Amino acid sequence: MTNNLTSKSIVIIGMGEMAGVFARGFLRSGYTVVPVNRKDDCQYVAKGIPNPAFVLVAVGETDLQGVLTDIPDQWKKSLVLLQNELLPNDWLQHDLEPTVISVWFEKKKGQDYKVLIPSPVFGEKAQILVDTLASIDIPARKLSSAEDLLFELVVKNVYILTTNIAGLKVGGTVSELWQNHQDFARLVATEVIQLQSKLTAQSFDTEKLINAMLVAFEGDPHHNCMGRSAPARLERALQLAEQHQLNLPTLKDIALNIKR
Repeated sequence: MTNNLTSKSIVIIGMGEMAGVFARGFLRSGYTVVPVNRKDDCQYVAKGIPNPAFVLVAVGETDLQGVLTDIPDQWKKSLVLLQNELLPNDWLQHDLEPTVISVWFEKKKGQDYKVLIPSPVFGEKAQILVDTLASIDIPARKLSSAEDLLFELVVKNVYILTTNIAGLKVGGTVSELWQNHQDFARLVATEVIQLQSKLTAQSFDTEKLINAMLVAFEGDPHHNCMGRSAPARLERALQLAEQHQLNLPTLKDIALNIKR
């Protein structure tokens, strides 16, 4: 491959629904998209494309650590991450400095994407992502600091975990959760924020995070609380809490009730 072709190539690891949205934007923006599927050898692909424009890691959160462990050295400075439940230690433990986007649009099989709010992005490749998403009418905004990114990642985690875990008990949509079960939702959100504080060794303004979550609620008030991953998210949250010696009584109670 020529250097010009290589520099205009974007490698996507994991070609699921979300990756398909990004691929559409990259192609429209003039990039060559190189897919890497589950059985493909990243090391082999990296020999042919050692210096891509960047490498988008679009695998699910449970597969992320395995991918980062095996990422080719040539690609380490060009990574972009988009996973849910993402926090800085997920990449710092591998001595990586990726560009990170907190995705606030969803894509389900057989449906086009739906935007909730603009997606914040931070890192060296941020402007490429902002421009690429704009080409397919998805709003994104470039952040100015790693501190801003941490806040935005925690906001997304609070949204996902609060709605999914609370939904295990009350079901419904995010607007119904807040209108009909606000006290309960606050209890869940507060414990989720406590967990985020433990995982990041940072303190957060609870009301600021809850208010940011409510902005996302307004972006799609009919969004269902409980996705297919909700039970696994609750189990993972409680495992992490136990590892960090953190008592989360509301989350424990929900887990006990759904097992009955």
